[in-house]
Amino acid sequence: MKVYEALAQAFAAEGVTAIFGMMGDGNMYWMTALEKHPSIQVYEARFEGAALAMADGWARATGQPGVCAVTCGPGITQLGTSLLVARRANTPLVVFAGDSPSADEEYVQRMDQQAFAAGSEAGFVRLLAANQAYDAVRTAFYRARVEARPIVLDAPMDIQQQTFDVDEPYQPSTSLLPPTRVQPDADRLRQAVELVAQSQRPVIVAGRGAMLAGAKAAVLALGDRVGALLVTSLMAKNWLADAEWNAGISGLYATRAASELLTEADCVIGIGASLNHYTTEHGYMYPDARYVQIDIQPHLRMFAGRGADVYLQADARTGAEALERALAQRGSKSTGYRTPETQRRLDAPIDQATFEIAAGTVDPRQVSTVLDELLPEDVALVVGGGHFVAFPAMHMNRPRLCINTIHFGCIGQGVGTAIGAAAALGKPTLLVDGDASAMMHIQELDTAVRYDLPLLLVVLNDEALGAEYHKLRAHELNSDLARIATPDLGAIGRAFGGRGCQVRSIDQLRDAVADFLARPGPMVVDVRVSRSVVSVPYRRLHFGEDA
Repeated sequence: MKVYEALAQAFAAEGVTAIFGMMGDGNMYWMTALEKHPSIQVYEARFEGAALAMADGWARATGQPGVCAVTCGPGITQLGTSLLVARRANTPLVVFAGDSPSADEEYVQRMDQQAFAAGSEAGFVRLLAANQAYDAVRTAFYRARVEARPIVLDAPMDIQQQTFDVDEPYQPSTSLLPPTRVQPDADRLRQAVELVAQSQRPVIVAGRGAMLAGAKAAVLALGDRVGALLVTSLMAKNWLADAEWNAGISGLYATRAASELLTEADCVIGIGASLNHYTTEHGYMYPDARYVQIDIQPHLRMFAGRGADVYLQADARTGAEALERALAQRGSKSTGYRTPETQRRLDAPIDQATFEIAAGTVDPRQVSTVLDELLPEDVALVVGGGHFVAFPAMHMNRPRLCINTIHFGCIGQGVGTAIGAAAALGKPTLLVDGDASAMMHIQELDTAVRYDLPLLLVVLNDEALGAEYHKLRAHELNSDLARIATPDLGAIGRAFGGRGCQVRSIDQLRDAVADFLARPGPMVVDVRVSRSVVSVPYRRLHFGEDA
């Protein structure tokens, strides 16, 4: 068989079931070979960067490496932003990238694809010879899994056309992986027990690593034993939403009540969370706390390059179970934060600020609350990028899968990521996005329609670059420069073959959601929101105010 056929066979043997991409000279033979593998669904996107965002969303919804396919030159350069987002999100991805013929120095699409991958913080594996096809695929998937980032598998067109004559069966990358149930070091575990047992007000910060490890029961048991207040990183938002002593998100998106409680902590137990400066507010959120950190990595730096007082290398579930078990053997049991007074403080309203709502618009905080109320908990939430992200982050608090796209501080990633998540989950998926962000890749509504994905895109449309609008206001500059009129985005949804409407009241929003739930399918709801409403994080950062 040809090398491109062997490469397709290897992807199938890795367990790949979905590939997102665009066809070009560099990958078209490989993509035709995928037809021999009916277990793989190829999703043809309209833009390569959006295709990689789809693979990112698919990976985050499934916990398995996502796959994107692009051609050489301009095909791979379109991936830049999405590669950086996926890298900062620690998403395992494999990008099959065709490359120009090895011996053709004047090929029109020729470029240094390895340098581009490095500049985009992605790993790189080049197929150098026909008999290395299996090893190249295995290495790319292995590195994607272990390094938790995108890996570009570079396949020159001339090598793809050569004959592959290796008879041995393909061994998938999972055969190389070490066991994930890593036990903590006994001496460090004893140190952690001593530190936690002495604490009076412990906080557990659970991150995405805890989610992926299935550590929820272990986190709850440890919290019960030490009387901890439970919070998550933004990446694990709502994972503990149904827990009694859940205080929401740790960091800038915390409520005022939670922020005040967290500053009183004397011990922070990070479980599968990096405890970076976003989660700890540069350490100011926990000014007097000592830290125990549990993570599968050999070591992690927290905020400002600081290390934990006690670091336990273990997978999140095993480490939390071991710590709880050791505390139980010691007879340690504490009330900690878990008092009626704490519960009273946590019951305070999220945001009591009032704003004048312009006629024909609605309050984005109320939109988020109503969406959370109306959509069942099995409807996943994907959030795009921009000023508006704080509204679903702080006002949508039912337990549901939440995927954020703000890792590179960019906009425009929401549509692709949500399409990938909807494809992976096969059930209704909500994307909350801003108008400028949604407009960047609005053409991918065609992709959602072609594959009949149950995607509800709700656009919080303030007809502005919201982040810049409020920053200009804060500096008493001309904020009108950040205002951009938008067309009826609901009509655009209909033009692409889906459904859509424009909403200017909460009753209209309720009707639109009911319509989607009755007939899940690609739908755009253009909600005109008042730009006068400033999110809590922006009030804190730019106006010196709080909820």
